[in-house]
Amino acid sequence: MFTMLLCVAVAILGIGFAKFRQIQAAIAMGKSFAPPPSAVTTLILAYQDWEPTIRVIGSLKAVQGVQVSTDLAGIVAEIAFESGKPVKKGDLLVQLSSDQERAQLAAAQARRDLAILDAARKRDLVALKAAPLSDRDTTEAELRKAEAACAEAAALLARKRITAPFDGVMGIRQVSLGQFLNPGAPIATMHSLDPIQVQFTLPQQQIAAAIPGRTIQVIVDELPGNPRVGTIVALDSQLDQATRAITVEATLPNADHALRPGMFVNVELPLPKEAEVLVVPASSISYAPYGDAVYVVKETPDATGKSVKTAVQKFVKLGQNRGDQIRVLSGLNPGDEVVTSGVFKLHPGTPVQVNNNVTPGNEAAPHPPNS
Repeated sequence: MFTMLLCVAVAILGIGFAKFRQIQAAIAMGKSFAPPPSAVTTLILAYQDWEPTIRVIGSLKAVQGVQVSTDLAGIVAEIAFESGKPVKKGDLLVQLSSDQERAQLAAAQARRDLAILDAARKRDLVALKAAPLSDRDTTEAELRKAEAACAEAAALLARKRITAPFDGVMGIRQVSLGQFLNPGAPIATMHSLDPIQVQFTLPQQQIAAAIPGRTIQVIVDELPGNPRVGTIVALDSQLDQATRAITVEATLPNADHALRPGMFVNVELPLPKEAEVLVVPASSISYAPYGDAVYVVKETPDATGKSVKTAVQKFVKLGQNRGDQIRVLSGLNPGDEVVTSGVFKLHPGTPVQVNNNVTPGNEAAPHPPNS
């Protein structure tokens, strides 16, 4: 019995020792195992020219815009425009009932015609010395008075005819046929849309960049044809006392009428070019609360002494972005090989394999913009 138990114990010890050796071998194999390198794309940094810009939010404004209304009371007899359609200067928009004014003009014209005849007779009599000069003067005054009455009646009649004050586009109609309008009652808005103005503000420190005649770019993400090019035409005469900012006004063409007054737009004001600037693609930046960083590929020896490429993290200070590119103010040097894609799967010391067959966008002016 004892012999049997001893044999069992020896067998158990042998099995345990064998398992122990297997575990040791597995641990040793795990320590020697190296994960496969991560596939990345890279870019060798080099100095390049950089055109900085000032970016602000602007608001569109019509060069000319009015609320069409009437300065006389009257009943709408005719509506000659359509909502949202263009009109030319002088086109009839609304005709108010004017029967009474036409009758007043006819009466004034009749009195003027009589005054013309009386004045002619008096001139003839005075020429024949059959009437005093005072009679001629009186009839001449009456004639001028009759002519003034005709002009007044004609002006009153013309005020019942509401016409377009300039070339533009009509807004939504706010009146109906037969409606009685009081003086000042709104009829519709009207704006000239080509060209169109953009207004934006710049802080006191950037006033020198807003030179009349300088080109700007206007971007509306929702509309085609970006960017649209405009020209600065004027600066306000004073700064806002609360914000210490100045209002700048520029104009830009708008032949397709896609831009409308009241729209918010992005305005870019190009500044003089700078040389010897380092830029990286936006895809290379690893953003984090403790600081922005990029990964740089370095040659380092592995456990066997073989040289391998690994990712080294470098914290950077970033500047302005332009298209796909971001300016690097500090943290990198020319010649650094920066990882441009695959950053999300890296950590310091990760082995990498560079494959630049397909690289991410790195354009200062991508198409579409801001892609």
